[in-house]
Parts: sequence; C-alpha cells; structure tokens
Amino acid sequence: MDRKSIIIIVVSVLVMMGWFRLADYLNPPKPLPTNSPARATSPALTNRATALATNNALATSELRPSPRALVVPNVPEQVLSIENNIARYTFTSHGGGLKIVELKDFPGRVACGSAGVETTNNFAALNAYAPVPVMVLLGEEAVQGDGVFTLTKTGTGVLAEKTLTNGLRFVKEFQLGSNFVIHSSVRLENTTAQTLVVPPHELVIGTATPIGTNDPPASLGLFSYDGNSAPHIMSAWFANSGFMCMPGSPRSEYQSQGTNVVWAAVHNQFFTMVVMPGEPVLKAVARPVELDFPQAQPAKAANSSGYQTAFVYPSVSLAPHQVLERQFQIFAGPKEYKTLARLGNNQDLVMNFGQYFGFFAKALLLSMNGLHHLLHLGYGWTIILITVIIKLVFWPLTQASTRSMKRMAALQPQMNAIREKYKDDAQKMNTKLMEFMRENKVSPVGGCLPMLIQIPFFIGFYTMLQGAIELRGASFLWACDLSQPDTLFIIPGLNLPFNLLPLIMGATQLWQAQMTPPSPGMDPVQQKIMKYMPLMFLFILYNFSAGLALYWTVQNLLSIVQMKLTKNIEQKSSAVVPTPGTKLNWSAKKKK
Repeated sequence: MDRKSIIIIVVSVLVMMGWFRLADYLNPPKPLPTNSPARATSPALTNRATALATNNALATSELRPSPRALVVPNVPEQVLSIENNIARYTFTSHGGGLKIVELKDFPGRVACGSAGVETTNNFAALNAYAPVPVMVLLGEEAVQGDGVFTLTKTGTGVLAEKTLTNGLRFVKEFQLGSNFVIHSSVRLENTTAQTLVVPPHELVIGTATPIGTNDPPASLGLFSYDGNSAPHIMSAWFANSGFMCMPGSPRSEYQSQGTNVVWAAVHNQFFTMVVMPGEPVLKAVARPVELDFPQAQPAKAANSSGYQTAFVYPSVSLAPHQVLERQFQIFAGPKEYKTLARLGNNQDLVMNFGQYFGFFAKALLLSMNGLHHLLHLGYGWTIILITVIIKLVFWPLTQASTRSMKRMAALQPQMNAIREKYKDDAQKMNTKLMEFMRENKVSPVGGCLPMLIQIPFFIGFYTMLQGAIELRGASFLWACDLSQPDTLFIIPGLNLPFNLLPLIMGATQLWQAQMTPPSPGMDPVQQKIMKYMPLMFLFILYNFSAGLALYWTVQNLLSIVQMKLTKNIEQKSSAVVPTPGTKLNWSAKKKK
C-alpha cells in the first residue's frame, strides 16, 4: 500500500464519519409554518361522545409553533404522589402533568468510596430538573389559560382538571400499570352551547435530562418512530458544528419527518421515557431547554441543557358539548432490552443498537445476561468469559488470516519479480500474478476476509456495552462501576483523571501491533505508522467505560496469545522459499 492509498483511505474514513453532519448541513429541516387559520376537523358529535383525530385530518391541517414555556401565576404549587413497588410518580398542579418519575430499584448516583461501591439514598429520576411536566399542553392562552390545574387522587391514579373562562374543560387521567407503564388520557370538553375552536397546540411527552449533573451531554437524546425507522437525535445534531471547512450553526428545533409518529422517546444513558399515542400524530418536535437545577448543584454549567419533546396537534373545532379524547401509554423506566421489547411497536429501538449491527448487539447482550444468571458470575468476569468464547469461535478464522498473510509475505520476492518482468503489460502481469498465487494456494483477500467476518461481532459488543444498564454499579477489581471510567485518582496539577484500564488497553494494543506482521508491500514509514497507531486510539478511548476497556484489553491479550502460539508452531517447521515460477508445496513443508 503506497502513501497515496493511505491518504485516500484516511479521507474516505473522514467523509464517512462526517457524512450525516454534511447531509444535515446541506438539507436542514424546514421550520413549521408561522401562520395557520383555525379550521374545523369533524362534525358535531353527541354529548360526551369521543372523537379521535385521524391521519387524513392531521395531514391536511396546517400547524404553527406554540409557546415554549408554561406560564403560571404566582400560585403555590400543589403536588400529589402515588407509587407502587417499582416507582414513585409525582404530579404537579402547574400544568397538570407528571413532574418526575423516581425508580426505586435504581440509585440516583453510583460513586466509588473506600468501601467500594457507594449509592445515594435518592432514586434515579426521569424528567428531573425539567421546566415543564409530562403531558402538559402548550399553546396560546385559549389552550393554556393560567396553567393551574386541580389534582385529585383516584383509586390507582391521579386526575388533573381545569376549565377555562371560555368553557373549554381539560381532564387528564393517569392510571398506574405494570412494568413501568402509565396509562393516560387527555380529554378536551366543550361545556358550552357554542362551537369552540382549539388553536394548534403541543403536548409535551417529556424532557431528556441527565441522571446527575456530571453526566456527559452526549448521553441525552430523543427518538421519533414513524413505523419504519426511529432517527436518533442527540446534542451533536443541535450543535451542528459543521464539517471540515464548512461551518455550521446551532439548531433550535427538531421536527420529525413524514406525517406519522407512532411513538416518541427521550432518554439519558440508562433510562428512557417512551410515549405511544392511541392514534399516530402528525409531528414530533424537540427543542433544547435550560434545566432547573438547584442552586447548590455543582458543575451546573457542564450539563445544563435538556431536550424537551412534544407531539404537535392541529387546530380543532369542538361542537357544543363535544368531547375529544386522546389515549396514551407512557413507559418510564430503565433501558432494558427485554422490558422494552415486550411493549411492542419496536420500542426496543430506544436501545440504539444500530441498523446494521443491531442483531449482533442483541445476541451478545442476551448471551452476557444469560451467562451472568446461569453461572452467577459478576459482570466483569462475564465480559471476560464471553470475550474468550468469541475468540475461541473465531480462532480458526484468525489462524487462517495470519497464515495467509505470512504466505503472502514469503511470496513477495517472487511476485515482485513477476511485476518487474511484465511491467510493460499490465494485463499479462495480473494474469501471471493470479496464476502464481493460485499455484501456491494463496489469495489476496485471504488475510482480510476472516477479519471482516469478525467485525460485526466486535462492533456489536462495543455498541451493546455502551448503554448496558446491567453494568451500572457492577464492580470488578478496582473498578467500582463498569459503566463509568475506572478513575483511581485525579492527577495533581493537570486536573486529569488517571484511568488504569485504558492505559493497560493501550499497552496491549501497542504490544499486539509490534507482533503483527506487516502487510505485503508496505514501506518502512507506513509500518511505523501502523505500529504506533494504538497511541492515537488510547487518546480517543481514554474515557471509555471500564466495561468497554476491559473487553478491549482481554481481546488484545487473547490475540497476542494466539500470535505467540502460531509463531511457535511455525518455528517447528522449516521455512520453504519458492523460486519464481515454482509451486510452494506446503504439505511437504509440514512433513519435514
């Protein structure tokens, strides 16, 4: 491989990494129309009848942005909490929605102490620090009013009610279900004898907020599923920093594409809130919002923004005493694959396993959890065991790849002689080279193909471990939380964390690179670049979670062991160096 080829490969990789940002820059989403006349969507219905908006009505309605903030008078907030064995749900009169969800089985913070893993008494919370509650209506004054609702506790739920001065009444009902699910309904009732027009409005389904102020902003995001795909929108999309020489400008709003939103979700690294309406809606929108952290919270500036997400509804005309009811299913809980998969409608896409390697990530996650429960091993030892199993399964392929590379290297002098002999006839040169390799039972792709087959498993393992909630709070040796970097201490003066596992990982990568035979035809400069490439990876991956660093380290050590075993076996055989035009008899070589 010459220098021109290396430059082409590097540029191609950069283009692939930045393609989506480039596409977003060249084709940004269109803003919602700014003006919209109110229009009727359905004929008058009988008293207390239920009307659900259909897709056709939504598709023909024009929308306009609604106010982004909930405005309430200086009225004391009424809060009401209900709970079951897995969660506590707190509702607020300001907006009449679900203010916060606290998960009892998951601590709010996992920290390392002298005694190992330490957890706080508070619970992991969803929608924490959000400026508005879940299921709040945002829009003009004809939709919001003063924003103050009356809360009433029912048998297994909460009722939030409000009547505006024009006679429009809102009733929100919340009922606890099982498996982190809440069943909710929002009713718009015309209590007058006149037709009322409800302007376009938004129904907030939640805000992506961190578990703690130290969580990285990149752990927050949102999804909107249209029945075919669920685009994942994160901080990088809103930052829109551009690509190479093409600068970008920050985005203030995301809109789902198409006219069919089956469900939408907000999430942080380990928890999610997924809302599925009874009937698909036209649009989902999301905007960055400032989070309402307590003044005493440290590091507020490090992660002070969340992503408020809402369903967008068009203007609707309510006949006298007509009722419009919308049903919703709200999941507020951990990002556990089996739990999300049971919800149906592909809500497990929130796991973000990826379109191309999702199958492998799911299989590896199920395998890891299966081994953990079957053998009663800690997750650190389980990661080591499953890495060993994968290595053993692919051992023959890796062995074949190594042997093919060595054979190609041994044949390089003869192949160079053929190239020199037929340098003026490229077609004949290629024909002779192929004949020569066929006679000696080698292939130009023999060293690469076995490695390509293993790539989906490596990427799947990497993707799976990034968001596996099973690793949160799981300790291994000196790492007290496999979902976070294994920081032992902060280096004085530099204010940098000392993460031991990534350093061991970098050392094993460097060792492996020194042992790997160079590719045929690679010049000395290129060989040095490839041997010291692990140092660049160490810089990029230094803040990896301990679980990922552990997997990569074990993978490197197993590859080193395999290389040494292969080398020892080959040293027992005598080397056979063929002359140009002669066939290399490998079977004869092994008998000696």
